Amino acid sequence: MLEMESATLDRLDLQLLAALEINGRASFSRLGTVLGVSDQTIARRFRRLSAEAGLRVVALRDGYRLGQDQWMLRFRCAPDSAAAVSDALAKRPDTGWIGLASGGTEIVCMTRPRSPGDHDELLLGKLPRTPSVVDIRAHQLLHRFYGGPTGWSQKFGVLTDEQIAALRPHPEPGPGPARIDPDDEPLLAVLERDGRAGYPELQRATGRSESAVKRRLTALLDSGAVYIDLEYHSEALGFPRAAALWITTAPDALHSVGQALAGHDEVAFASATAGPSNLFVTAVVRDTAALYAYLSGPLGRLDGVRHVEATPFLRRVKQLTYAKP
Repeated sequence: MLEMESATLDRLDLQLLAALEINGRASFSRLGTVLGVSDQTIARRFRRLSAEAGLRVVALRDGYRLGQDQWMLRFRCAPDSAAAVSDALAKRPDTGWIGLASGGTEIVCMTRPRSPGDHDELLLGKLPRTPSVVDIRAHQLLHRFYGGPTGWSQKFGVLTDEQIAALRPHPEPGPGPARIDPDDEPLLAVLERDGRAGYPELQRATGRSESAVKRRLTALLDSGAVYIDLEYHSEALGFPRAAALWITTAPDALHSVGQALAGHDEVAFASATAGPSNLFVTAVVRDTAALYAYLSGPLGRLDGVRHVEATPFLRRVKQLTYAKP
């Protein structure tokens, strides 16, 4: 279980982050009741986390539930152009989790194209025509083991099972269809900017009644088509380092290794991929020594792992949202 090391945040701050990952739209009064403090205390902590830890609550479309292709792009470019290329990618609504790696000469980027045309336009159009991009590798994400609606702060174990049950707003997504209709776009446009937007604002954006907005948002969340996620700086919790891990396993060990990785404290995201490697992992650690300890310890001991390539991130460019530095 992870332990927070922070000069500015405490256990209640971490509990609030974990609670918001479970129910990002819970009211301050509900959060306060579950965590045993007043709603005014929750409001103050929320504002402080926003100011000091970069906290943002936003809605995301779940490509896995919607049956949409998702890709992890890895490309090398000239060192003097990497920042400009990553900045251009970060402005696109179909990108996330962009980082500069390998001393600033490599960009790792997840894309969530909403249509085949978006994917083709990026991979076959814009990037190949960018002179500074010298190599492109695209890895399709096949199966998510960890990440998405399941947040990394849960690995600190600061909430009891009773608190988690009291916070959980929706049942686990069922086998029914998850879809987003064209009429949902105005609703999602607001929630993708602010996942805690109130119903009056959602009414104005959609022109629907409050009851209609509530029903549709509940349906989107219950189906798993949309989930509420958090963006915050892991360094505020004492974990300033991250690395992309490209892992190759024996074919018959792929699923067991992926499941084992999901249980590792260091793993914030893990997915099976197509391509030269068959697993992609984002590991979050305290420092370089902790990364070495993870590679040579928990990861190195997994049966079936044949090869690991680690690319430490020099700088995180985009998580879920992007504001030009």
